[in-house]
Amino acid sequence: MGFPGGGSPGGSGSSGARGRLYAGTSGFSYADWAPRFYPAGTRGDALLATYAGRLDAVELNNTFYQHPTEARIAAWLAATPAEFRFVVKAQKGGSFRAFRADPSATIEWLLRPYRLFGERLGSVLFRVPGDVARGDARLDALLAAWPHDVPLTVELQHGSWLDDEVLARVAAAGAAWCSTDLDELAAPPRLFRTGPFLYLRLRRTTAYDERQLAAWADRLAPFLEDGVDAYVFFRHDAVGEAALAAERLAGLVRERVTAG
Repeated sequence: MGFPGGGSPGGSGSSGARGRLYAGTSGFSYADWAPRFYPAGTRGDALLATYAGRLDAVELNNTFYQHPTEARIAAWLAATPAEFRFVVKAQKGGSFRAFRADPSATIEWLLRPYRLFGERLGSVLFRVPGDVARGDARLDALLAAWPHDVPLTVELQHGSWLDDEVLARVAAAGAAWCSTDLDELAAPPRLFRTGPFLYLRLRRTTAYDERQLAAWADRLAPFLEDGVDAYVFFRHDAVGEAALAAERLAGLVRERVTAG
């Protein structure tokens, strides 16, 4: 595959400034992560505040199933520092309608609550399920209708989408390509920067060991050195190991970028 963003930073970063790694997990409201990640007894609104004291971003899970209320978003913002970023998984039903029908009729409804995050919105993650094979016309319609003031990441899960032409379409729209590491993959996925930031989901069900984390840190560091921000989210687990892995990865990347 010859797409120029594959496997290396590509393009130009932010004029000498290093990029920032936003590492976290899919979701945060797991009381069972205590005491491994959360202090014993941490509950309710204290979960996010504690999470944000250790990690820089979260990929919200519950927005995939229902729209968050204005009050809920306000509480999330109040619980986190100004530099903390939220990624919103686009609501499942609205995403389905936007991709399989006329996106212009659905996207503004879909995005209405997400705009309340303001500059704290790292991206909207638009997931196209693995049973949906490549269809350029549908992708083009979605990208054309998406407003430029809302950062977009597309996760096109069927293997047929991984093609230079598709990557070029996503890049032309200024959207980010999501690379996803899964159990069924024989090797880790390639990284592609099509938009202003890199996006990676680490979704293997077994814990990432030190060797694997170091390998990902080696791959991510050059992007940050080139001035590119990167969002990396681990799959949530039952005991908080994923949150600790995100914290460890952030430390490994920081060591490499600082040393460079």
